[in-house]
Order: sequence, then structure tokens, then C-alpha cells
Amino acid sequence: MRVPAETPHLSRGFEFNTKGNYVNNKEVFHDRNLFVENYKEMNRSFKIYCYPHKRDDPFANALLPVDFEPGGNYASESYFKKVLMKSHFITKDPSKADLFFLPFSIARLRHDPRVGVGGIQDFIRDYIFNISQNYPYWNQTGGADHFYVACHSIGRSAMEKADEVKLNAIQVVCSSSYFLSGYIAHKDASLPQIWPRQGDPPDLALSERKKLAFFAGSINSPVRERLLQVWRNDSEISVHFGRLTTPYADELLGSKFCLHVKGFEINTARIADSLYYGCVPVIIANHYDLPFADILNWKSFSIVVATLDIPLLKQVLKGISLNEYLMLQSNVLKVRNHFQWHVSPVDYDAFYMVMYELWLRRSSVRVPLSTPMDPIH
Repeated sequence: MRVPAETPHLSRGFEFNTKGNYVNNKEVFHDRNLFVENYKEMNRSFKIYCYPHKRDDPFANALLPVDFEPGGNYASESYFKKVLMKSHFITKDPSKADLFFLPFSIARLRHDPRVGVGGIQDFIRDYIFNISQNYPYWNQTGGADHFYVACHSIGRSAMEKADEVKLNAIQVVCSSSYFLSGYIAHKDASLPQIWPRQGDPPDLALSERKKLAFFAGSINSPVRERLLQVWRNDSEISVHFGRLTTPYADELLGSKFCLHVKGFEINTARIADSLYYGCVPVIIANHYDLPFADILNWKSFSIVVATLDIPLLKQVLKGISLNEYLMLQSNVLKVRNHFQWHVSPVDYDAFYMVMYELWLRRSSVRVPLSTPMDPIH
């Protein structure tokens, strides 16, 4: 197993944390050695039980993994389930399970004419009622050792008629804002929104990144409206709304910094896009519980700018020295493998990183479980 690379030391990047200890902002991991050791233990012992459903189940389309390679803006949800169900983490013996997976797909239910956006809340309520009546596991913990995965923003409101899911279960979601009452950062986990791409990520020399910063997207939030108002005619910060006249990839490859700006939701695929193309992400999205924040030191490979500081954006970016930028971009290249999906998972990719986040949230209390009943029909 190839362990993650260590980050080279530079002359700057230290600060004090709240306990008065030094924090090294040049290292991509909060504690690399601890992560590697825990990762090995997770791979060895972590087990998940998935509630079983047959292929002739009326809602097999939403409860079973997709039979194609996922794509599009919300592919993370389908990728995770598809890879998990074929992995060594799955156990058919509930007594050996650390966590229980609720396999419903919010994205698939959303497009199912029998359910649709308006019927998802009822579907989830009924699903939880059924498993609590047919299996003993939910009632033993109130759902605290259960989890679901959702990338579409509607996943948050989908739990409105199932309070125990929202309050007790682990929610692995792309819309991970700790400003919202339905998301609890230490209990729930942020799922990275990733637009899948094939092949090895590209690389580009610094000299070819001629633009200071780049953003393209719809005007669907006050934050983006402010960005457009301040920077739309700037010669160094390229802000586009509407259709691009040049390939999106070329813009990312030609920019030193790439902006992730809060839209309708706090999350977009732009952070993963930036990392894939070797561009240092600039995150303008207050209250975003960033993916893998338990593991990765985001200060080592990204810049966070408060929405109120949008007028100071150029000042902030130009205040970063060449050595500091080179450190940031070098770390971007180190972490981008953590933000990629593969049908056959690769060590430390997005699947394994999400699994590690779940492993951190497993309960240390093991309750003896009774023999499983028949699958739900």
C-alpha cells in the first residue's frame, strides 16, 4: 500500500491553535502517521451491514446500486453505493456490523414518477418505519449507528418527516453547512461533490497559469451577485456568468486560483474541479463544513475568503508570496487523488476517504444483535 506523501518543509506556515500548540499549515494531513495507522485498522476491521433488497423490489431502482458508471453533478452518491456494495467492508452478519447503511437514493427517488420531490419525505418516513418493524437494529440505538448518503440538496429536506434520521443517524451529504440546523458537523460528514473524469489528472507549469483567478457559474445567490458586481470587468480576476466561449478545462488550467463561490447551496463540484486541474481553490462559502476536514489540513492547499471580504479578494491573492503559492499548488497535487472516484476503488481515493470519515463516527459501544429477519419486500 502506497502511503500518502509527506509535504516538504518551507520557512513559513506555522500558527498557534486554541491550546497554544504549534500548527503546521504546510502539511496536508492534521496527523499523517495517525491517519495511516487508523486507515490500516479501518481496512482490516470496519464492517457495514446494508439492509437487503431484492431485484424485483418495486423500488429496486432507488435501493440497489446503479448498473452503469455514474456521471453528472451528483454522481458521488451513486459512486459511493456502487463501490461500497462490492467492497470487503460489507458484511451479511449484522452482529459484526459497526454501522448500518440505509441504501435509498435521494437522486433516484427524485426522478421516480411514483415518488418525485414531493413524495420523498413520505418515502423516507415509511422506509424507516418498515425497517424498525422488521429488524431490531434501528430501535436498539435509535438509528445512531445508521447512515445514509445523499448529494442532491433535496436530501436535507427529505428527512423532515423522519426526525430520528436527522437527529440521530449519520448524514453523509454534499450540502454540509453547519449554519443549517439539520446538519451536525461532529455527527454528520461532508460528501465531496465530484464531477467524474476519466484518466490521469493533467498537470501544468506555473508559467502557463497567466490568470490570477477564475470563476464561471450561474447568478443564483447574493454572494455570486456581489462577486460579479465587484470583479466582472477586472483584467486579472476572470468572472463569467453564462456560457463560456472557451473550454472550462482550459480556464482552470490557465488560472493560478479557482473560485468556489456559494450558489443556491454551499457546495458545488468546483473544488474538485480545481484540484483535478492543479488550480489552488479559493473558497468563498461561509459555514461550509469542508470534505474530509477531520483528516486534511485545508489551509495547506486552499484559501478561504469570507463573503464580506469579496472586495479584498485581489489584495488577499496578491499578498500570497511565490513560495507560499508553490507550497499550496504542490499540496493541491498531493490531495487531488482524495477527490476522485473509481468504479474499482484505489487506496486513499474519495471512496476510502468517506469510509474513513464513517469509521471515525462508528460507536464504541457494541450491542448484541439478534438473528436477522427476512429481507424487506
